[in-house]
Amino acid sequence: MSTKRDSWGSKWGFILACIGSAVGMGNIWLFPARISAYGGATFLIPYLIFVVIIGSTGVIGEMAFGRATRSGPIGAFGAATKQRWGTDRPGKLLGRIPVLGSLALAIGYSVVTGWIFRYLAASFNGTVLNQEGLDGFNELFNATASNNLVWQLVGMAITILILIFGIGKGIEQANKVMTPLFFVLFVGLAIYLMTLPAAWEGYRYIFVLDPKGLLDPLVWVYALGQAFFSLSVAGNGTLIYGSYLSKDSNIPADARMVAIFDTLAAMLAALVIIPAMAVAGQQLNQSGPGLMFIFLPNVLSSIPGGFIILIVFFLAVTFAALTSLINLFEAPTATLQEMFHLSRTAAACIIGGIGIVVGIVIAPIVSDWMDVCSTYICPIGALLAAVMFFWVCKKDYVLEQVNLAREKPLGSWFYPMAKYLFCGVTLVVLVLGAILGGIG
Repeated sequence: MSTKRDSWGSKWGFILACIGSAVGMGNIWLFPARISAYGGATFLIPYLIFVVIIGSTGVIGEMAFGRATRSGPIGAFGAATKQRWGTDRPGKLLGRIPVLGSLALAIGYSVVTGWIFRYLAASFNGTVLNQEGLDGFNELFNATASNNLVWQLVGMAITILILIFGIGKGIEQANKVMTPLFFVLFVGLAIYLMTLPAAWEGYRYIFVLDPKGLLDPLVWVYALGQAFFSLSVAGNGTLIYGSYLSKDSNIPADARMVAIFDTLAAMLAALVIIPAMAVAGQQLNQSGPGLMFIFLPNVLSSIPGGFIILIVFFLAVTFAALTSLINLFEAPTATLQEMFHLSRTAAACIIGGIGIVVGIVIAPIVSDWMDVCSTYICPIGALLAAVMFFWVCKKDYVLEQVNLAREKPLGSWFYPMAKYLFCGVTLVVLVLGAILGGIG
């Protein structure tokens, strides 16, 4: 059976897919919550610092590692250890960790995507606007497993179908539609909210800096976690998307675009949610996922046009959830293809079937499941990929791969910054996450 590797049809197709994979619930429910909890620009400054560090090292590294080896984590890690020690066995064994981590995170994310589809449907009949606090949320979603099952299956069916069509005809085309629509819808919401009384109080809260707040270590810790998880460095999704790149792609430039648009998506979410709270006369220091799932619908019920805003908002959120879910399932799907020489359809259906069955089982404990994935598995995968590329692979090889198709090579800052600072930051994310019970 042919195992010819698929590829992106265009540069922007790849960039939009990477942006779609990075833009997810971390941008939409967690970033505004962190901005809200830690005082706007006080949180934004350290966040942007960490985005620059991670985007200019880790994101570039994973993209280049994937392209260099034309493989997912198992093949890439194997190539690294073979280059250094003459055997690919230890690398292939370690490569299974980020692949399984991607699958585990995808399964948990499929449950959350089901919530979002259900929320979108409930937005059309106004049910969401009428819920009261946590009890209303539980009644809408968690009262019985069957409440969310149909919507969970809808999300999985769409994801599997897109995966079956492959990279150029499936993932790329889906992201060319959903990722721009996400931004268009959020920009529209932000512009509308600007016209409402009291919205400017929300903008003032976002951008006014309290210098004393920068002395709080937790502000820096959670800014690091937000940037790290938002940019999707986990040794799987970005690496596997990079493996479909051609040699004429300028990876540092592409990574910069992904970081910029990922940050823009987070800011747009904040520019919608926090001004909406201000318009409704609510406190601006709310936090947690409830900010989006519980508090926001109650806020919108008192805003002119709130019914329409809610539909548009959750339509945009649905696009963000699907593009992230597709990316998470791609690594295990491609790995199954590589290991067993399966067709794209067979691999996508097998991985999708596993995702459906396990997703139904873990739905009641999805919060704990996702906490374990984000606290331990994702940082471990990112650390392994970084060590394999920047420590195990030879320096000349690394610089050659990241500088392909560039007229001017990256400065001498890149290699030590990636090898020491990024790897160190990734280790810090893992340790602090374990100590604090998660930071992203």
